[in-house]
Amino acid sequence: MEQLFAFSYLFRGLRVLNKPGVRLYVIIPLLLNFLIFALLIWAGMSYFGGFLDWLMPDSESTGLWVLLSWLFWIIFFLAAWVIVFYTFTIIANIVAAPFNSLLAEAVEYHLTGVKAPGSLMSALKEFLPSIRAELSKLIYMLLWSIPLLILFVIPGINLAAPFLWFAFSGWMMGLQYLDYPFANHGTFFSQQRKQLKGHRLRTTSFGGGIMLATMIPVLNFVVMPAAVAAATILWVERFADSGEE
Repeated sequence: MEQLFAFSYLFRGLRVLNKPGVRLYVIIPLLLNFLIFALLIWAGMSYFGGFLDWLMPDSESTGLWVLLSWLFWIIFFLAAWVIVFYTFTIIANIVAAPFNSLLAEAVEYHLTGVKAPGSLMSALKEFLPSIRAELSKLIYMLLWSIPLLILFVIPGINLAAPFLWFAFSGWMMGLQYLDYPFANHGTFFSQQRKQLKGHRLRTTSFGGGIMLATMIPVLNFVVMPAAVAAATILWVERFADSGEE
């Protein structure tokens, strides 16, 4: 039953972010989150604004065209929310990966007093390996996404497709953030998947909570560092020293 409520670790992760020795490592991921999100919104609005200018007649717009333009903007924001959610999550995790590793080390040190946090220089040295690790997770996600997306167009089976997609997204989010404490101890993505298969419900519940929180405005800016902290707490309590339940 405890595995079903693993999403609650996210609340514990939020509380840890302001602890001494941890808050310093939260600043860079937060700044990167804000910058990436702002750039995506700015790019989307700029290109869509240009599209509307092309679509609207050159003459003075009529009331009907004004109404349609507002309708197009509403549709744009609804579609953009979904697109930005996935794009923002992928890009932010790729760019912030080395700094998230530092944050995971700082949280572990806060919890155990054993593993001292790394330095900014070590994070920069690990930048390219971190990018490769993030790309391997992205490839894994894409390979599984294709057959799951096909299920949406198969009559009968498509009724279950949204639930399967949500479960898969939760699993991927769990893998994404648990990677940081695992990788800090030399357990990399292929070994992580094997180990976490025995904790699929716990991992999926944990990732599902992160996924839902990421879709909440304002909260989504702090979800990434909170999820890294939460994953580290989960790793310390359930996976360190093979102490799984």
